[in-house]
Amino acid sequence: MKMILKITGLFIGILLLSGVVWGFLAHEPLPSGATGSEADALAQKMLDALDHEKYADTRFLHWSYRAGANEYEWDRAKGVCLVKWDDNEVHLDLTNASASEVKVNGLSVTATEQMELVQDAVKMFNNDSFWLVAPYKVFDVGTQRSIVALEDGAKGLMVTYTSGGSTPGDSYLWLLEDNGRPYAFKMWVKIIPVGGVRASWSDWVTTSSGAQLPKSHKIGPITLSMGDVKGFNP
Repeated sequence: MKMILKITGLFIGILLLSGVVWGFLAHEPLPSGATGSEADALAQKMLDALDHEKYADTRFLHWSYRAGANEYEWDRAKGVCLVKWDDNEVHLDLTNASASEVKVNGLSVTATEQMELVQDAVKMFNNDSFWLVAPYKVFDVGTQRSIVALEDGAKGLMVTYTSGGSTPGDSYLWLLEDNGRPYAFKMWVKIIPVGGVRASWSDWVTTSSGAQLPKSHKIGPITLSMGDVKGFNP
């Protein structure tokens, strides 16, 4: 038994060490870029490539996250989103979170439970909606845009969120086709200790409203499904 425990401990130690080494080798420092009109023009080119006006005119968005674990129905005109996970259902008011309504198994909860679940729903919405609509947020209040020279001679668009959301300070380097359409980004974010992790933005669907949205993302060997993605108007 002692021998088995020693072998198991050694194996776990090797895995942990391998993870540390992989992280060290895979890590990319945050690249510097030039801010100004050229960066803003590249951001606008990306929006134009996605026909962003169709997204702007879309009222309702529906999607899920983590293989359907979190489900969303977002009314962008009213600024509310129905967030469902486990047995929880939060009618989240995106402008006044305290006005949100909460049910667990269809029943009301205490004030303390409501506050905690609303806070959870806000964090979930901020993260999960970003994976759906991030390209359309490049001119949000608190964003900084810069041009980054890539190794292949192309130009990438770095967007840093200096305020807002749940994790201000995160940066994303958009990789674009020649016409400005995004196909991936690299991340420098607080929740991932390795800088430069790449996620695809190439599995697009054109919704009934005309908005172009991603159905999934590839992050290394992992596929992040966005579920049954819909964008529609009344």
